[in-house]
Amino acid sequence: MNDILQVLLWPALACLVVTGIHAYLGLHVVERGVIFVDLSLAQIASLGATIAFLIGVDVHGDGAYFFSLGFTLIGAALFTLTRTKKGAIPHEAIIGIVYAVSAAATVFVMDRAREGAEHIKYILVGNLLAVGPRDVLKIAILYSIIGLLHWWWREPFLLVSTNPAEAIRRGHNITLWDFLFYATFGIVVTASVAIAGVLLVFSYLIVPSVAAMLFSEKIGTRLTIGWALSTVVSFAGMYGSYALDAPTGATIVCTFGLALALLAGFKKLTAA
Repeated sequence: MNDILQVLLWPALACLVVTGIHAYLGLHVVERGVIFVDLSLAQIASLGATIAFLIGVDVHGDGAYFFSLGFTLIGAALFTLTRTKKGAIPHEAIIGIVYAVSAAATVFVMDRAREGAEHIKYILVGNLLAVGPRDVLKIAILYSIIGLLHWWWREPFLLVSTNPAEAIRRGHNITLWDFLFYATFGIVVTASVAIAGVLLVFSYLIVPSVAAMLFSEKIGTRLTIGWALSTVVSFAGMYGSYALDAPTGATIVCTFGLALALLAGFKKLTAA
């Protein structure tokens, strides 16, 4: 038992911190109908980290983080400017194109670097077991600040995500609030990808929100379900990775998929 605590304590605390902000942001993402914006911004952040790695910046240092953040904010501005009320091109299509190009660019850049395959694996599933107290403290402070901003501006953020027409009627500047959302979202994603990887960050954002939508339409209830599910899956996935000696990030992602399938089956049975 002591061995498990020694290995998994800080990674587990990191997952709890990630759960707190990602379940909330996932509600916005699902309501906006831009499911892959997380993957896209995460991949843009990864591209920034990859370029930083190629030019000799420590991938685990602050330099790589700010390099990634700069790329992410450019992506946030791009997604803000390409959102239109009734555009001929769906916003999700643009987001998907940006993801594909960023992923291809990451592979292209890493092909020029030593240990490229290992770095790409790190980008996808992260390295949760390397998380320490300093990492947990940093993301806890950062996510708390972002959470307070979203609480303070909760009315425009929620209106723009759930009812843009009403937001316009009340005089809110859609472009401004879109950029603020994508910028704060990008800051969170950039920090999360650095420790958890692209796939795990996507799972923490989308799976809890989708699962919660099966059982409730109320924001508060969906948040509660999302937080509870993420917490249970985090601990179950970590214990499974320890017991099976499997990659932690990949195990948690698979556990998220299994949990969603079980909840969907349960919902279907109870509805029948």
